[in-house]
Amino acid sequence: MTDLLFKKESYQIIGICMEVHRTLGMGLKEVNYKDAIEIDFVAQGILYDREQKFSVRYKEQVLRNPYIPDFVVFDSIIVEVKATPCIIDEHVAQTLSYLAVTGMKLGLLVNFGERSLKWKRVVK
Repeated sequence: MTDLLFKKESYQIIGICMEVHRTLGMGLKEVNYKDAIEIDFVAQGILYDREQKFSVRYKEQVLRNPYIPDFVVFDSIIVEVKATPCIIDEHVAQTLSYLAVTGMKLGLLVNFGERSLKWKRVVK
């Protein structure tokens, strides 16, 4: 059996997201959930960057518009926050694109827009 990539760290992140969802419920804007997640990251001493910009290159040129994932946690995990009725293929594709641009291997796609928190591990 294979071990999950960043198992302990993922557990911590999802635990925080579950607490945020349990406290705030569904129906808020993504930015509200990101603000709450950030409060808990700080409280738990978790290393993170919010909306860090990553350059995209084309033929040795940096493109004007960077990729900006919601969070980079532990310098190794992309966390993409949604507040939609369900996770769709485009959300997974967006997370995969973030992984490709950053060179990271794991993304956590977390949706606060449903009655219970839904998340998906996206591995490159």
